[in-house]
Order: sequence, then structure tokens, then C-alpha cells
Amino acid sequence: MTRILSALLLLSLGGSAWAAESGVELAAATIVVYNRNALESAGLARFYAQARGIPNDHLIGLECSTEEEISRQEYDATIAEPLRKIFAEQKWWTLGIDASERPVVRSSRIRFVAMIRGMPLKIRYTVSYPGDRAENNQVGTQNQAGVDSELATLGLFSRQISGPANNPYFQNFRPIAELEGAPILLVCRLDAPTAAIVRRMISDAVETEKNGLWGRAYVDGADHNSGGLAEGDEWLRKVAKDLRQSGVPVVYDAGPELFPAGFPMSDCALYYGWYAGGVAGPFTDPGFAFTRGAIAVHIHSFSANTLRAADANWVGPLLAKGAAASLGNVYEPFLQLTAHLDIFNDRLLHGFTLAESAYMSMRVVSWMNVTVGDPLYRPYANWLRIDAKRESRKKNDWKMYRDFAVRNGRLDAEKYRTALRSAATRAGNGAMLEDLGASEKESGDFAAAAKDLEAARSLYPKPVDRARTALAEVDALLSARDKPGALALIGKMLSAAPATAVSALFKKLEEQINPAPTPEVSP
Repeated sequence: MTRILSALLLLSLGGSAWAAESGVELAAATIVVYNRNALESAGLARFYAQARGIPNDHLIGLECSTEEEISRQEYDATIAEPLRKIFAEQKWWTLGIDASERPVVRSSRIRFVAMIRGMPLKIRYTVSYPGDRAENNQVGTQNQAGVDSELATLGLFSRQISGPANNPYFQNFRPIAELEGAPILLVCRLDAPTAAIVRRMISDAVETEKNGLWGRAYVDGADHNSGGLAEGDEWLRKVAKDLRQSGVPVVYDAGPELFPAGFPMSDCALYYGWYAGGVAGPFTDPGFAFTRGAIAVHIHSFSANTLRAADANWVGPLLAKGAAASLGNVYEPFLQLTAHLDIFNDRLLHGFTLAESAYMSMRVVSWMNVTVGDPLYRPYANWLRIDAKRESRKKNDWKMYRDFAVRNGRLDAEKYRTALRSAATRAGNGAMLEDLGASEKESGDFAAAAKDLEAARSLYPKPVDRARTALAEVDALLSARDKPGALALIGKMLSAAPATAVSALFKKLEEQINPAPTPEVSP
């Protein structure tokens, strides 16, 4: 098995897919693995199998440790070897023998694996392992791994555990059923701080698929524009661009700070961010909740170091706040070996499953990555259905923007924005006008941005949307050197909502723009 051996940067802070695969085909290619020793694991497995129509003989109960972290020997004895035996007995694999008389998987009927809450999460470092060969470089000496990422290589029968393995599905654009000659399993995890959250994640994924995932995207960069870390910000810039071109409104912050606590993050269907050590900002606000079916990802070295706490790292807290799926890392992954979020987002938008999108975005397997959520979840497959046009006749603001983007995507930038402004104004669509203003602000047309953001604000009935749009408008006014206009708008927003969570953000802006004079000190 070829391994990645080059030096990589340490992340030291801490057709359509719908047409290719039907739900029945996906269910037949899925197994559900649960822990017989873990309370509620079997019940969650049955709940998921019933929700997805997965055959009963595809439910596999193993006798494992109930701890999140296990040894390499425990992984082999209680997970890998029992599963290899079951795959052979069930004839899910067509096996052969290579020239070295080692087993080879010629074909596989199983492509997706759902690991249920209660199954171990990660494999700790081991000092020695028969058949392994470590390399003297940043990644080649590391043999710890995520259970799921290691399980992806089950059909390779390899004893090489140091360093990651090349992922043959990386950057692919075909359903996994069409991948030949590489018995990679797409392993995802239905896991969260509580069993109730897992059940909600399953139900949300199934229900959201029926009409598609609608709402706003929030993309939070970290302003790394040089050196190896610049790649992470480039992924997020591409994510924001692709979403906007697809008709998904985006709030994109390219600055070094996270979205602050109190930020009016309403209708959050997608969240992508990175570089902070633990959950922060709006996600810690008591009233915050994602929209149903939301996908939320924050890149950090240990974002999924545990999934059992609603207040530790990132993945657990995001799921506890209502997200249906997330990506994370159980140990230090190195930036380039994390999920490439631009690819992940692109594949989701093209109708692929969560599992396919995630593994297409990962350069390696047998590493630190974990995908949490229903592997068969396709949040945007509905957009590609032939009969989706009939459903979209009952338009809301989100669907109207999507339809507009599809019809007008080939116009040049100036004509597109003119047409967008006209259509949004006629329809009274604040989401479209806000997104137009945001894109104008990002391109440096601050006067136009302020005008369109003001128009959007006037259309929104909800204070939370007016507040968010006003924050962007203040920034546009300041960039256009209209300090009086910015202060006047801040005063207006404070008068309208003097004691809300977002008022602290406006007060902070007011102090930054017009700081109080420093008192004179008497001699």
C-alpha cells in the first residue's frame, strides 16, 4: 500500500449522483456496525436501518470496548478481523490471492459503513507492530488513527500502519459504485454526545432530503494569506464562491477573528470555518440552533478528539446545536491531510452522499479523519431531480435564488448583478439583495454594497436579519469612508434593540469608530 511520505505543515493549534444511485441501491451497499456492549447502540442501529431501508442481515453487532480510544491490538481483534470474517462469510467480497499468496478483494458489494454510537472512535499509538515499517519524517512515524479511517482500508489486508495511505477516491467525481480496482470502504459515524442527538441526526437527514437543504451559509476564514496555512483560507474562499454561484446566500468573513458571540447567525444551513481550538462565537449562544439537516465543519487538529461532550472541541458541540453532519480529526492530521472543504462542498452541491463527498475530499485514509453523520445523506440531490421544477413552483426566498442562479449563471458579472438586483427588488427578496451587497463589498464596490444592503435590511421582517445586514452595511459605509453614515446606522440599531445580544456588537463598533476621549491627568 503506497503511503504519503512527504513533509507536511502541522496544524498546530491544538451526470448526477442522484441518477446514478437510487436509495434502494445505496441501502443494499451499506452495513451498520454497532457495539453489543454499549447501551443503546443496538437500538440506534435498528433505528437507522429502518429509516434507510437497510436489510436486517446488514446489521452487525461486535463485542468491543466501550471506550472511545482503544489499542491497535483491540482494533484488530474486536473490529477488523471479525468484520473481514463476516465479509467473506456473507460473500460481500469476491476474494482472490495475489502473487505473494495474500488475500485480494476483487470486488465488493458493500461500499458504505455506518458506525453507530458506542463503537470506539480512535486507535492510540503503538510502539511496535509486526509488518509495519515507519519512515523518518513528519507523518511516517505516526501510527495512531481514527477507527473509521483505518476501517476504510479493511479490504487491503495491510500490516502497514505508520503514516497515511493514499486515497484512490480523492478528487473523484463518480459514485463510489463506479470505482473499480480499489476496495475502499466509505466509513461514517452516527455518533454524538447523546443517543437522542443521534436519532435526531438520522431523522433530520432523511426528512431534509425530501425537499433539499435550504438556508444561508456562513463561511469563516482566518486571514492566512502566506505560507502553508494559506491553503486553508483558499479552500474557504472557493467554498463561498461556489455556494454563491449555486444560489446559496453566503455570509463570508475573511478576517482573522471568528464570528463573535451574539452575531446574528440565522437560518444557518451550512457552516465552514477553521483554526480555533474549541467551540466559540454564536455556537455558544443559548438561543442558537442550526436549521434542520445542516452541515457544519470547523477544521482543527483535534476537532473530534471526543464526540461524547457537548462543550469540548468542535464536532460534538456543533451536533448538539442541531447540525446533522460534520467532519473532524481525532488526532493531529496536518493541514493538507484534512478534508479539502472546497471539494467536499462541491460534491455535496452536485448531489453526492455525505460519505462520497467526504472521501472525495480526503487525500488519505488510514489517518486521523472522521466523518460524522448519515453516510447516505444527500442534502442537495433534490436539486438534480427532474421533477424538482414542479416542487419549486411554491417558491420561497431560498428557492428563488437557486432558480435565478441556474437561469442566469452564464451572464457576465455586471449583467448578473444588475439582473439579480432587479429580480430581488421586484420579489422583495431580502436574502438575494443581502447576498448581492455582500458580493459587492467583497469586490470593493462599497457604495453599491451599502445601498443594496440597506434595501435588503428594509425588506427583512425579523430583527435578527436586519441586525446582521446592518453590521455588513456599517462595514461597507466605513470602507466607503462614510463615518457619519455608519455612526447614524449604529445609533438607529441601538435604539431599536438596546438590550439584545447583538447590541453589544454595535456598541463595540461605535467605540472603535468614535472612541471616548482619554481623560486628562492633572499634574
